[in-house]
Amino acid sequence: MKHKFVGALSLVLILSSSLMGVARADDKPPRKIVSGWIPYYSVRTVMPFIKKLPASVAPAVDAPVTCEANEYSPADIAALNSSYLYTNKDLMKEVMPFWYTLKSPTLIRDDYSTGNPSWPMADALCLMRKTGLKIIPTMTDGTSKLVLSGYLAKTDTRTAIVKSITELVNKNGFDGIDLDFEGFAFVDGNTSWAKTAPNWVLFIKELSASLHASEKLLSVTTPYAFNPLEKSKGYTVYAWADIASSIDRLRIMTYDYSVAKPGPIGPLSWTEKTVQYAISIMSASKVFIGLPGYGRDWITAVSGTCPVSAPPGLTAGAKAATFKTSYANAKAVIDGAVPTFDEKFSEAKYSYSKTYNGLTSKGASTTCSVAHTVWYQNDRSYAERMNLVGKYQLGGVALWTLGMEDATATTAMRNVALAMAPETVLSNLTFSNVTNKRLYYADTFILEGLVTLKDGTPVANQVVHVEMKRSTEDSWSKLIDITTDAQGQIMQPMTLGSSAAFRIRTDGTWERSESLSTEESISIISKVILNVPTSIRREAVIEVKGALFPGTAGQAVQLQKLVSGKWQNIGNEVLAESNGEFTLITSESSRGIVTVRAMIKVGNEVIYSSARAIVVR
Repeated sequence: MKHKFVGALSLVLILSSSLMGVARADDKPPRKIVSGWIPYYSVRTVMPFIKKLPASVAPAVDAPVTCEANEYSPADIAALNSSYLYTNKDLMKEVMPFWYTLKSPTLIRDDYSTGNPSWPMADALCLMRKTGLKIIPTMTDGTSKLVLSGYLAKTDTRTAIVKSITELVNKNGFDGIDLDFEGFAFVDGNTSWAKTAPNWVLFIKELSASLHASEKLLSVTTPYAFNPLEKSKGYTVYAWADIASSIDRLRIMTYDYSVAKPGPIGPLSWTEKTVQYAISIMSASKVFIGLPGYGRDWITAVSGTCPVSAPPGLTAGAKAATFKTSYANAKAVIDGAVPTFDEKFSEAKYSYSKTYNGLTSKGASTTCSVAHTVWYQNDRSYAERMNLVGKYQLGGVALWTLGMEDATATTAMRNVALAMAPETVLSNLTFSNVTNKRLYYADTFILEGLVTLKDGTPVANQVVHVEMKRSTEDSWSKLIDITTDAQGQIMQPMTLGSSAAFRIRTDGTWERSESLSTEESISIISKVILNVPTSIRREAVIEVKGALFPGTAGQAVQLQKLVSGKWQNIGNEVLAESNGEFTLITSESSRGIVTVRAMIKVGNEVIYSSARAIVVR
């Protein structure tokens, strides 16, 4: 169980380098194999709550959320750059904000806004996205015993849940969803599993199809399971083998091994055993090992009678106290103990006792001695579990929760990630037939890409994802996949109807890193198209029809005529109709050839149609 510790086009939105932070100088960046949860009650653990500057110097409240550097003070930007999430983003591909609870088929509760009423979710998400990390929020089961399993058993309510989740993901521009429905395992009881499992599988398949249609990811977080042929105890209700082809991530809660009685939080051999089963039924790249950022302190014995002034609950077998592992070293000092490392379980542990002196409820002197046993995972524990990622080429690890671990454990993860760093891949994006990143409406341009290793070696037969962002969107969408040629190049003719930002990226493999080009933008210049008669009789009315692309209702259009080598305005301006079409009226009294064009002004820019000749008879 998880533990609460209270404590396809748009203009590119450019964030200054000061807000984005500085890239590492290592020869190879670390392998991105760390992920983790960010509970609504501990966002401050990974990122400071920083406020935008007043409206007098920042965009209006109803302006798009852009997270521009000039919206924040230099001190706030410095705090952000030194935060856990920003300094460790090179280790991660994605994070899971632990912010949503499913209450009914049509109601998903937003826990973030309740927990952080003074810092809008939009601000938090905006700054998270500036790290380049995928945002895959986690949703928990907030229903009572057997309620959710009952919903999944019915086609209409199951489909309603799929619809609600898909709409949440798409509306907020999330990269997917992570399901943490632990009620099946810890509330409903194992006698319900045989009935729940097939409905769970149907739900996952339906949700997967819905999310994948929008190119979103489906992640599930579950307790451990083992190969059923071994008849080992495990949480079979989650039917890993049956959902394997439908999910993109499996995050295994390889912790909470010992809860009621003292013992390791998540033994290494036990962790490896469940990983071995997972990768036998699905791609290893989908599998993530859970790392606990907490330890437990159990009371193992109480001798004597404790005074009334002693803390409540001092009884052997009482529920263990839970602490953050970032506090473990300080706690050991306070407890007067020296931790040892258990080689078998790959965890730190120690025992200590504490004496309480005072009076009984009747006023008599009394004393008691309370014996404790403590277990937690330290830097070595983290490193040895990270090594399983390399051994089995897993997707990575998932921390409950990010930033709760000791700083030395973070360093240990970084060292392992650096040691297994893949070859660096670089992607470069350019445009042909584009001058000064400006292009007339619907004109063709060539998108060109080059994919190489860091030493310049071309990467052939590499699938490249071409992505674009519309002005009405906050997230990127995939346009097309193209495979590089022998020179590592791609070329794709394209047309564009509005200003847009483009980028190309490649997926990582175990041997090679993922890559992402810089964002390149193209501004679209309006196009004016004329349709004129080829000839007309002298003194007759000349109708010059035309259209604006993109169509702009109310745009003023002026007719011009070439006279003695100079263009002159003819008649009054007309306003374009709702579809962008317009009609200009003129006439000519002399025979010959008259040359005309239309002109519009867009901001400070003047745009002309091509010149057209009319024979006057």
